[in-house]
Amino acid sequence: MHPLRKSASADQFIFYGFLLLFVWLPLPLGSFRGWAISFMEVWVFALSIAWLVLFFRKQVRLSFTFRTAFIPLAFFLLFVSWVFIQTIPLPANLVDFLSPETFAVYQSTYQIIGIDMNYIPLSLNAYGTYEAFLETLSYFLIFCLMLVLVKNTKRVRLFAGVIILSGVFQAVYGSLMTLSGLEYSFFFEKEFFRGKATGTFISRNHFSGYLEMCLAIGIGLLISSLYTTSSVSWRELFHRIISSILGSKVRLRIGLALMVIALVMSHSRMGNTAFFTSLTVMGVLYLLIVKKPPRSVVILFVSLIVIDVFIVGAWFGIDEVMQRLENTSANSESRDEVIRDTLSMIKEYPLVGTGGGTYEISFLRYKSEDISIYYHHAHNDYLEFLAEYGVIGMSFLVLLVISSLASALFALRKRNHALLKGMAFSSSMGIIAILIHSTVDYNLQIPSNAALFVALLALAHISLHLKPNSSSRISL
Repeated sequence: MHPLRKSASADQFIFYGFLLLFVWLPLPLGSFRGWAISFMEVWVFALSIAWLVLFFRKQVRLSFTFRTAFIPLAFFLLFVSWVFIQTIPLPANLVDFLSPETFAVYQSTYQIIGIDMNYIPLSLNAYGTYEAFLETLSYFLIFCLMLVLVKNTKRVRLFAGVIILSGVFQAVYGSLMTLSGLEYSFFFEKEFFRGKATGTFISRNHFSGYLEMCLAIGIGLLISSLYTTSSVSWRELFHRIISSILGSKVRLRIGLALMVIALVMSHSRMGNTAFFTSLTVMGVLYLLIVKKPPRSVVILFVSLIVIDVFIVGAWFGIDEVMQRLENTSANSESRDEVIRDTLSMIKEYPLVGTGGGTYEISFLRYKSEDISIYYHHAHNDYLEFLAEYGVIGMSFLVLLVISSLASALFALRKRNHALLKGMAFSSSMGIIAILIHSTVDYNLQIPSNAALFVALLALAHISLHLKPNSSSRISL
């Protein structure tokens, strides 16, 4: 056997285990439970160790996409390191310099909690931040595994297909549970959001956030399958029509329609807004960035917006979503007060934050009396990350996302390979959708959604740097 072929197929079982991870993550309530997070971490660590064993045995090697993604890898690694630093006891004088409020909190409670005031951590709850570190490390490893495992176009297509199938399952399951009145979520009866599609998630907002990214991947894959040249004869045109009717594009289009139906049935205001806004933004950018965009892609964008919004939405509840948007007011929502009090917390911990995973307990000191609900999260990923990790940690995350989005847009402009150009569109659209949705929710605190978002970040660099010719020389 050719040595390159052997090297490429040695990690096949790891790749399948990686795909299976993304099928599993959304099932147990989006893995938004302590045991599910631990299970994810063990799974990711096991896959990483297995790949490293093959690497040291010289059966696999670092992919070209991994070696060229040093900038996002550096930003991601800096963020992981920062979360770990928050857990380490540091000299009290240094903590006082970096975060006077953290020093004051420990100074007022050190006798109660029995801590040595000579060395204290930056985090207000070092154990909780250490748990956040393990979860963050698993996301970093998912980013790395994407770069080393998804190393040819066949694997790119398989990854995209698995995510789309997972999204279709969630859409069908969520829609059937709502239409049938059974209202079960992961084998137990739903307590919240009855009458709304939630799939196997707790919240319709997290369900819609997951579908936004699955839809982005599906639309990118559909774009990659469109004809880029006009038919030259009636015979060829007829052949293309028959191929479209009987081919895989129809199945994919049906899958996209099912996910849009479920998205609308979730009645998530920002979920629907983020999806259609990101689709519109990327449609415009595609037409501006891509040299001589094919007419078929323009027709696709128009059909997605017209058919899905005005026809599918009319049958499955877009009117209710619009009504919820119109009826939204500051008087009916307490999130404005949460934002106000979270900003007060950020002002006292601006540089280093309160520590990863500490928002829930730290916010109690700043919650005003006009907030009657107990908030585990800020319902705004930007503010929560800033509160927990400070300007230092937040800057690493911002640079990571910007570098990935820039790579995706650059790939959309420069790549000629249909699949990689389509995946560049998927990555860009999915990233933009979650960035919009994160202004009013906490999708990036949900492991299944955070893991898929990280995969989209890695997919941006894969779409830019993957050598498509390699797929014809190496096996899966």
